Amino acid sequence: MTIKEAGERYNLQTGELSGQYASHSQKKLSQLAGVFADAEAFSAMDGEQPVYEVDAHMAVEEGTSGGLFFGTSTIHPGRVGNEYFMTKGHFHQKRETAEYYWGISGEGVLLLMDKNRRCTAEKVEKGSLHYIGGHIAHRLVNTGDTDLVVGACWPSDAGHDYGSIETAGFSIRVVCEDGKAVLRESR
Repeated sequence: MTIKEAGERYNLQTGELSGQYASHSQKKLSQLAGVFADAEAFSAMDGEQPVYEVDAHMAVEEGTSGGLFFGTSTIHPGRVGNEYFMTKGHFHQKRETAEYYWGISGEGVLLLMDKNRRCTAEKVEKGSLHYIGGHIAHRLVNTGDTDLVVGACWPSDAGHDYGSIETAGFSIRVVCEDGKAVLRESR
C-alpha cells in the first residue's frame, strides 16, 4: 500500500485552487448591469474591467445531497461612482442551506439580507469567520485598495438564486464618503 499525492491544491495565502475538480470564473463590469446604483458612471466605465473572480472546488455533481463545495472569491478594488465593487449576491435556491465565509486577505464588508429585506453588515478581514444562516442573501463588497479574498464552503445541493437579487437588489449599499465605507439605504 502506498500513500498517493493529493491532486488538488489550495494556496493558503492567495486562495487559489487547482486540480481536477477546480474551476475558475470571472465577472467583468459589463456582466453586472443593474447591480450598481449610478447607471451613468457605470456606462462611462470600461465594460471589460474585471470586478471579481471565483475559484471553486466541486468534487461532486451540483445538486448532490450530502456533498460540500469549497471556493474562493476575489473582489478587485474599485468603485462605480461612489459605490464599491461587489459580487452580485444571492440567496440559495434551497433556502434553508447555510454557508461559511472566511477572510483570507484584504478588507471589505459582508452584506446579509433576510427575506423581509432587513440588512446587517459584517467587517471582512484576514482571519474573520462568517456564518451565513439559511434564508439569508449575501454579497461581498471590497472597501479596500487591494484584492479582497474570501474563502467559502457550502452544501453541494444549495444552488444559487441570483434572480431574486437582480430583481429587487439589496436594501443597503456600501458607498465611499470622505474616504470611508458607509452603509446607505438603497433607493
